[in-house]
Parts: sequence; structure tokens; C-alpha cells
Amino acid sequence: MESVRAAEVIAALSLATDLGISVPLEYGLHSTLLAMRLADRLKVDGETATQIYYACQLFYVGCTANADVAAELFGGDDALITYATPGRFGSRAEMTAGFLRAIAPPGGTPITRARQLTRLPKAARVFKHHIAAFCEVATMLTDRLGVDPSVGALFQYVAERWDGKGEPGRARGDQIPLPMRIVHVARDAAFQRMLGGVDHAASVVRRRSGHAFDPDVVAALADDANGFFAIDSASAWDETLVSEPRPHTFLEGESIDGALAAMGDFSDLVSPYFIGHSTGVAALAMNAAQRCRFDVAELTTIRRAALVHDIGRVAVPARIWQEPGPLTPDDWEKLRLHPYQTERILHRSPFLAVLAGVAATHHERCDGSGYHRGTAASGLTPRARLLAAADAYQTKIEPRPHREPLTPEHAAETLTNEVHAGRLDAVAVRAVLEAAGQPTPRIERPAGLTQRETEVIGLLARGLQTKQIARALGISVKTADNHIQSVYSKIGVSTRAAAALFAMQHGLVP
Repeated sequence: MESVRAAEVIAALSLATDLGISVPLEYGLHSTLLAMRLADRLKVDGETATQIYYACQLFYVGCTANADVAAELFGGDDALITYATPGRFGSRAEMTAGFLRAIAPPGGTPITRARQLTRLPKAARVFKHHIAAFCEVATMLTDRLGVDPSVGALFQYVAERWDGKGEPGRARGDQIPLPMRIVHVARDAAFQRMLGGVDHAASVVRRRSGHAFDPDVVAALADDANGFFAIDSASAWDETLVSEPRPHTFLEGESIDGALAAMGDFSDLVSPYFIGHSTGVAALAMNAAQRCRFDVAELTTIRRAALVHDIGRVAVPARIWQEPGPLTPDDWEKLRLHPYQTERILHRSPFLAVLAGVAATHHERCDGSGYHRGTAASGLTPRARLLAAADAYQTKIEPRPHREPLTPEHAAETLTNEVHAGRLDAVAVRAVLEAAGQPTPRIERPAGLTQRETEVIGLLARGLQTKQIARALGISVKTADNHIQSVYSKIGVSTRAAAALFAMQHGLVP
């Protein structure tokens, strides 16, 4: 049975959380290496080490909860990470000052800052709700990633403090599980190192010892800060996978799809407008792919790629996804790069890299007008074209900040127009509309090809011989040969290679 290490999937999701909170890529992996070194120094048992390993990577997996609300409250896309996060584990005065700066960042005009500070009462009201949502979402997503339920249970302590002054304030001292106490120190130390280097990080965590942090954990780090922060390679990916405690956790069969669905839901939470989008696209694409006679392996790739196709969406500020009017050129550039971010998140894992080539092309178009690469039909696989059509249809029937959802009939008409304009693949759109239960209006095919001739040229392009085409379509060899000769005549070629090129250029390959 097909399997993949849970560590691969979770490490990829950790990269996505880095993008979601606007920190350098691999911050979560660096934190995890630090946490595992602390676990080793403190001589924790195997079960505790495993909990530390997964909980540290997933520490910010609840970051998309209420992302739309945070976008309204804070004074800039990176205000929270710039001003509030450095003081997250600090004194009450540090946390309050950072929170205020996040709402009204320094440098603005007095009038602007005064207007921003009017958000403060609302921010205070929603803070506890936000923490609760963050913890609940983190627990629920973690429970779907195939790891032991004890890992998800740790997230109820994600905002607690050693001195008992955290949120919700129900635990203090060693009432907070040791894995989370270690993760708190590792995450903050790694963050402070990014801000000011190793000595700064060691100084900050020492100052927070006995307040936010367990003094024993801090002492273990502070005694050898330089050794703890040393990383053997330019990338922490391989080292993080090696550091997973044994026995390794593996995902198999449906548990793989469950974990990928959790990743899709993580990305969809970034805006209420996207709720259910990834699973909706996956169901539609799977149904349509079956109608196109894809083999089992291709069906699996399409379904899984659809589940994670928008994971890169978390790299785009939530404010942009909520914008009801035209985007600025800068905002548009940020938005159009989200498929690229999907590709970068997935490509590190050999297992997920197989999905990246399909997932990252969902906004490409056959005429080269899509994004982020502007790839035209000849560079788009049938799987990519199908996902693009499924994503387009699902998007049309969902609400967006600038419009109400389209009716299924209107969405079908819109996709048909996209085919006529040369942007979407005719075969893929027909399959998607059939899967969606919509009538498939007549779609003009290039060179006057009939529906049967379209099927024939697609099979020709796949390398099938005349007898094989006849068998695949349930027709006689003579009839198949007549269709082939008609195709050659209509498109003005005389060779199979030229017919294959024509098929690719016009999106006719099934």
C-alpha cells in the first residue's frame, strides 16, 4: 500500500505556516531542531520527544483562524509579526505595547494613528475569542494529520504561561505539559535569534525565565546557546526529517487524503469566502477526471493536487482576499504569486512534489494569459487543464467580496465562453460541466472537428494505433481509420507527430 512519512507532510505544512505569519521560510523547522536539542538535553522519553517534534512544527497551524478579522484590526499586513510577536512571551507591559503598535504602527500621521486606535476596544473584545479559535483550529487540524491525538491536545496550552498569566489562564507551572513548555522556549528563542542573533535570543529567554517560561528549560538552552543554534546545512529540511523520533509515523491510503484535506482546509480558513473551496474543487475534479477515463494513478494525483492547490494562498495578506474593489498593482502581484507559493511549499517533499506540477498550474490558461508563469496549452498536461476548469467553475459558484455567487447555469455559460476565447480546455470544461450536472452547450472545436474526431485526435496524440483507437472507442477499425484521415484533412497535416502537436496546442489531449 502507498505510504508517506507524516513528517514530510507536516514539514510542508510548517513551511505554509511560516508564510501565513510572514516569517522567513523554515522558521518553523529551525524552531523544531532547537526543540529537539532541548528534548535531548533534558533527556525526555520517546513519547514526549514525538509530541515536541510535531507540536513545534505545527505551533502556528491555527494562524488562519480569524485571519480576516485580524486583517481589519491591525495597521499593516506585517504589523502583528513586526510589533506584537516579539513581545508575545514578554511582560504584560511588553505585550501591551506590542499590541498597541500592531494596531497603530509607528510612523503614521497623528490623524491616521488616532483613527487606527479606535479599533482598540474591538481588538480587546475579540482577543480571547481569537486565542480560543486558534487553539481549537490547531487541535482539529492536527488530529487529521495522522499523528497521535496527544499532540492535538497540547494546543489548549499554546497561550498559557509558566507564571499562570497566560490565556485562558487555567494552567501554570508544570500543569502545562512539558512538550509545550519546551516548544514555547524553542519558538521564542528561534524568533529572537532572527531579530538579533544568538546572544540576543539567549538574553531574552533568560529574562523571561520564571515568567512565561519554565526555568529548567531556559537553563538547558542558555548554558550552550551557540551549540543549540548551530545548523549543519543551508536548509533545515533534511535535518528536521532526520530528527524525527522513532518509530516514524506513516500515512497510508485514506489517511493521506485526510491529511491533504486538512492542508486544504487550513488554506481555505484565510477568508470566509473560501470555506470549502479546496474540497469542492477536489470532488468536482475527481468526478470530471473519471469521465475523461484517466487511469487510477492519474485520478489520485488530480484529487490530491486539488486538495492542496491553494495552500500558497496563505502567503497573500488576508486583507487582499477581503478587498471588494480593484486591487492595486502591488496587491495584484502578491495575489498572482500564490500558485508559485503552492509549488514552493510542496516541492520539498518528494511525495508532494508529484502533486506540485498539477496544483501550481490551476490559474494557467491555454492561451498563455494565466498566471504565474503564463504557460500556454502545449505546456499544460491534461490533468492541469482539468484542475484549472474545476477550480474556475467552483470559484464562480462561490461568493467573493466583489460579487455574489453565480448560479450554476451562469457559471457554466462563463466557462463555455472561456473555451470559445481559447483560455480553457474544451474537453476539460465539458467533463467539469457534466460532473456538475450542467448541460454541456455546443462548444466550437478547432478546424471544424466533430466530437468523435476530437476524441480520435486525443488518442492519436497519446500514441495509440488505429486498432487501439477503435477498441478504446468501441468502433470498427475501418471507422477509426476514416476518422483519422478526416482529422488529418481538416487540420492540414499528414503525420501523427503533427497531429499530436495540434492536439496539444488546442487542448485536445484527454
